[in-house]
Amino acid sequence: MKKDFYNQLLQKIQKGETISLQTSKQILSSKKIELISLLNTAFQIRKKYWGKKVKIHIINNVQNGYCRENCKYCAQATSSHAPIEEYPMKSDDEIFKEAKNAYEKGAFRYCMVFSGREQSWTRIEHIAKLVRTIKQQYPLEICVSPGIIDDDMATTLKKAGLNRINHNLNTSKRYYKKICSTHTYDDRLKTLSAAKKAHLQICSGIIIGMGEGQEDIYEMAKTLHSLKIESIPINFFMPVEGIALKHKPQISPEYCLRILCLFRFFNPQAEIRIAAGRELYLKHLEPLALYPANSLFMEGYLNVKGRSRLETLQMIEEAGFTIESNFELEDLIKKERSLTRPTSRTDIKMVIKNRRDLRPIETLKEEKELL
Repeated sequence: MKKDFYNQLLQKIQKGETISLQTSKQILSSKKIELISLLNTAFQIRKKYWGKKVKIHIINNVQNGYCRENCKYCAQATSSHAPIEEYPMKSDDEIFKEAKNAYEKGAFRYCMVFSGREQSWTRIEHIAKLVRTIKQQYPLEICVSPGIIDDDMATTLKKAGLNRINHNLNTSKRYYKKICSTHTYDDRLKTLSAAKKAHLQICSGIIIGMGEGQEDIYEMAKTLHSLKIESIPINFFMPVEGIALKHKPQISPEYCLRILCLFRFFNPQAEIRIAAGRELYLKHLEPLALYPANSLFMEGYLNVKGRSRLETLQMIEEAGFTIESNFELEDLIKKERSLTRPTSRTDIKMVIKNRRDLRPIETLKEEKELL
């Protein structure tokens, strides 16, 4: 593709214009559009709004399993037989200690995820208390994924000091009924509306690789743009053994990068995060994802392990980026090197998290009691 294409694309985005379906399909699949030139165009936009900083997010799976929803992609769903470690809500002390760990490991944002369709009012008030306490103790931004909430619940969490609500759209409206039937796409939109009314920031992302087409990807990008979503995690489907969705995606590292570029073009000022599946699908092109994206998860995902902290931090440094944290990237790497046996970077395999991964504080406590 001629250089004019990339210049015109950049000018169009800088003017606040959106991309057509035809151009989006070209970005995703045309060999005439060179990947390196596309990444460079996306990086110019990323650099304008975010510089070369990367925001690190660490997830706390506060409650795992026990969900009556039938989301086919999820290991916690009622339809899943995945061998995950199920447990009710963690104790306050455990949550606070894990928040401390997240902060000391360089996290900019601490993400608490609660399984289930929705939370009771008692639970919402409990979450509000947790948010207030953590905010008093650590200079962390906090994101909560509570499921479906209404206007009053969102307002209560906002007053407690919550920065952001996570509620993913996951796929397009057209495709949604193929991945879930216990709630609707519109139910998810209502939660995003409640969060917006409460003036909460919104994190809402997608999952690539569940059998959707390029038109669905285009609709997702366009919808998140129209909703002015502040944070967009791009997940790549993890075919965990035992889940209801049996689709085996064939996604190349290049296709993943093209998707990240497309979402940057549609959402130039948003925080674009490389999320679940980044290690599995991006492989050795993973560092290039930081050119369109400015955020990532560290220490894995809800029920699947990711790369080690050391590998993640080294990748950021070696790609020429830094982190948004109260700690220096170099110091965090030195600390991890002192704790971790050096290993060569290899393609990661999908591994379910065990109890020690999901509940490190509680596991350490139990081991001490046995001594």
